Amino acid sequence: MKHGSDSDEASQASRRRQSPGRSGMHAEADAFGSPTDASGSPLRLALIGYRGSGKTTVARQLALALGWDWVDADVEIELRAGKSIAAIFADDGEAVFRDLEAEILADLLSRERVVVAAGGGAVLREANRRALVERACVVWLRASVETILDRVAQDATTARRRPNLTTAGGPSEVVELLRQREPLYRQCANLEIDTEDKSPIEIAGEIIDRLQLRPHKAPA
Repeated sequence: MKHGSDSDEASQASRRRQSPGRSGMHAEADAFGSPTDASGSPLRLALIGYRGSGKTTVARQLALALGWDWVDADVEIELRAGKSIAAIFADDGEAVFRDLEAEILADLLSRERVVVAAGGGAVLREANRRALVERACVVWLRASVETILDRVAQDATTARRRPNLTTAGGPSEVVELLRQREPLYRQCANLEIDTEDKSPIEIAGEIIDRLQLRPHKAPA
């Protein structure tokens, strides 16, 4: 797991608590304050990071390895809204999208034995950050601007389903939004993973090893 100074570790230890699980029973909390089951394993994982960092593919691999469910929060938003995220932005505005995102994230983080791939901008709202920190073991998937642009360009559905979030678009948008969001990702993360030059299977394996999880089967 991510290690910091003695003061950081003391702060993390001070966040130990009892947290209610979906069943209404109370679950223990690990050193980060993340709810755990009786064996000490996290009840849920949340993957955060910028668009193109690999959250969806890694969530799928983690769920397969752990024998858990997984869900892409952005896909869930589109299913409930009945239209793409780009259409929500165009028809209803970003505020409506962020309200729906917060509602769905809270719902997903109430489930157990689930890997949640959170939207890239989910950390913008304080309530979402609080929900992530309190209810999940949070893994931040990091990637360079060049890698993000390359991955997004290879996803044929991105331009159709996802809106530009600044007037600049392209590399300038990624640089600016990373500047805004990286401190928020870092604030939420129990673990940071550099995804450069790694496959989703390798990333999932690294997360399992570093969090000392007990896989149902090896990522494959």
